Amino acid sequence: MENKPGGFVSIDEYIAMFPKDTQKILEELRVTIRAAALEAKEKISYQMPTFDLKGNLVHFAAYKNHIGFYPQPSGIQAFKNELSKYEGAKGSVQFPITKPLPLELISKIVKFRVAENLKRAELKTSRKH
Repeated sequence: MENKPGGFVSIDEYIAMFPKDTQKILEELRVTIRAAALEAKEKISYQMPTFDLKGNLVHFAAYKNHIGFYPQPSGIQAFKNELSKYEGAKGSVQFPITKPLPLELISKIVKFRVAENLKRAELKTSRKH
């Protein structure tokens, strides 16, 4: 794992440091990601909970007023219309902590990223042969 000294070693440890209401939101997000990416592995990367499937799939993090979701710039671009009502940047979106997470949309984005990572890995493999 890519942990810095004093950093988190697991997503459980990361989630446990937040207040109970935030923990509930983070667990809901984690379960949604896991269901959409069954083969993905959990890890901590950049000191954030990360799901990995032949490369980083998505990251997420909790902040005072929002949950940050990081599905790479391609994940943001592919769903820019659905994400337009949220604050965000090239590779991230901010879901307000006071509103329910758009779990169905998150699931669609994660599935998109799974397909993208698998296709990229397949292309790499085919180039080697």
